[in-house]
Amino acid sequence: MGVKAEALTGGFSDAVFDSQRVFKKLMDGMARPGTPQTIETAVAPPAPLATATGAVLLALCDHDTPVWLSGALRKTAVPGWVGFHTGAIATEEKGAAQFAVIEAGSTIASFGLFAQGSQEYPDRSTTVIIELPDLDGGQELMLSGPGIRHINIISPSGLPEIFPRLWAENNAIFPRGVDVILTCADKFVCLPRTTRIKSVEA
Repeated sequence: MGVKAEALTGGFSDAVFDSQRVFKKLMDGMARPGTPQTIETAVAPPAPLATATGAVLLALCDHDTPVWLSGALRKTAVPGWVGFHTGAIATEEKGAAQFAVIEAGSTIASFGLFAQGSQEYPDRSTTVIIELPDLDGGQELMLSGPGIRHINIISPSGLPEIFPRLWAENNAIFPRGVDVILTCADKFVCLPRTTRIKSVEA
């Protein structure tokens, strides 16, 4: 299947109903940080985009939504697929993006280049979707904060070792800052900016 043909297939079969189902999962994930969620709606984005990432973009993006894609993704059918199914606007400026997607294996040096929102409008920030090879088997991270009764432990595989430090910098500018969604295959984990993260020492 050609790149153009790939962009036309694999979207929601019922845009309204499917979007609502995914949106409900996202709201549950944001309310319970670190709790894995599974996409149960049929969606088939072009490779290498994860099913969960594709579903989130279809549910949340529209023609007023600037989306930034990391380098490797821009060279695939993904930009055309997102644009065709959502009408979202592609941007090469991280600071202009409402949503950003970083493919698995990419370097993450800082969240500071993405939109941080303002004190008056903290919601005008980027939601960063980070694709990973697995949501288990990596460095253990201890989560605490709103929506977590005591602590929650996650162990995503493929995050850089400096992620806890980058996240602490993100915490420090609250209520500004980015929210993050970790995805792999049909699963995702939400990390709202209110969540505190510490490495679990071996």
